[in-house]
Amino acid sequence: MTVRPALLVSIHDVSPRFEGEIDRLLDRLHPHVGDRLAMLVVPNHWGNAPIIAGSPFATRLRQWAERGIEMFLHGYYHRDEAAHADLANRMRAKLMTAGEGEFLGLTRSQAIDRIGAGRKLVTEVIGRDIDGFVAPAWLYGRGALDALEACAIPLAEDHWRVWSPTERRELARSPVITWASRTRARLSSSLVAAAALRHLRTPVLRVGVHPPDCRHGALVKSIDATLATAARRRRVASYGELLTA
Repeated sequence: MTVRPALLVSIHDVSPRFEGEIDRLLDRLHPHVGDRLAMLVVPNHWGNAPIIAGSPFATRLRQWAERGIEMFLHGYYHRDEAAHADLANRMRAKLMTAGEGEFLGLTRSQAIDRIGAGRKLVTEVIGRDIDGFVAPAWLYGRGALDALEACAIPLAEDHWRVWSPTERRELARSPVITWASRTRARLSSSLVAAAALRHLRTPVLRVGVHPPDCRHGALVKSIDATLATAARRRRVASYGELLTA
């Protein structure tokens, strides 16, 4: 029997700061994927939007997890405060994100500490372990990559692949479809990219949305079109399924 190719969908930057936008994204995604999606949780976005155990947002996070939504740790602060002595990393930090590649410049020990603290908080809130880790802006330095294995993270992803740090194997390879709205040029280019990438014939197609996406009508239409196109020939899947494939 031929297995239909998979569609994986995630909401990034899940934080009390963006609660209204997250609700709007869930409403947009539900007709296409229901609760079969992942949330990428930021414990304390930019250091001033903490998730507090027992708070209304923490209660909602637990309810989402109990509905079967996968929960990934998404950095700790999301903000990049590293000096980046390495030229290549300085360029990646400047060109690929607006100061949000938190795990690009961390040492192994720093990354282990932040993963451990974030994992402890999210686990306490949702009542179970996290499903994996995704670095903010999908940017990893050497220290972060080493930390994933040291922390026994079952699943991780970047722009081009999904892999298991604990099993040391690649689980899927394809570009992730995402949108940008920081500048008009980035918005336009992300619309063009999504229109092309949604037709990929890869075994796994990944779609990642962010809270600011729902503030732009053109991006909302593109997200709807991408999911409608993908869902016609793909089965909506979970990241966890990749570990048993």
